[in-house]
Amino acid sequence: MFLGHHFTQLRNANHLPIRSEWKNLISSGLYLTQGFDQNVMILTPGAFQEIYARLTALNITDPLVRLLLRMFLSTANYVESIENETISLPPDLLGYAHLESNVVVVGQGEYFEVWSSDLWQQQQSEILDSEANAQRFSGFTISTAEKTF
Repeated sequence: MFLGHHFTQLRNANHLPIRSEWKNLISSGLYLTQGFDQNVMILTPGAFQEIYARLTALNITDPLVRLLLRMFLSTANYVESIENETISLPPDLLGYAHLESNVVVVGQGEYFEVWSSDLWQQQQSEILDSEANAQRFSGFTISTAEKTF
């Protein structure tokens, strides 16, 4: 599972170093795509296929579904294996996410995100706003109890 966040620097302008504890998680390849928050999402093949299956199960006659498919798939790239313990990020994704030298890699469980340092600082401000979080997340049903059937 991809957890935590860490600051790093791109090598040679577009090569993202991979955390050693994450190497096994991406040994079967990975997908890079545009994230929802001006970041880059990096997904395992299983996570990518799960999202793809859910998207293609939606009503394709809905213009928003088609737009979401275009956003997700037209920016996607498959990387079969990593070289020199780095992931090469395509120029279009670098530009979209404003990735330059200093970046933040954020674990999201089944995938991870790559953020520009500036945009991550903005995101951190939202994450650390406990009053807003209490209101934002109050409608979610989140429990630590195990389900018993």
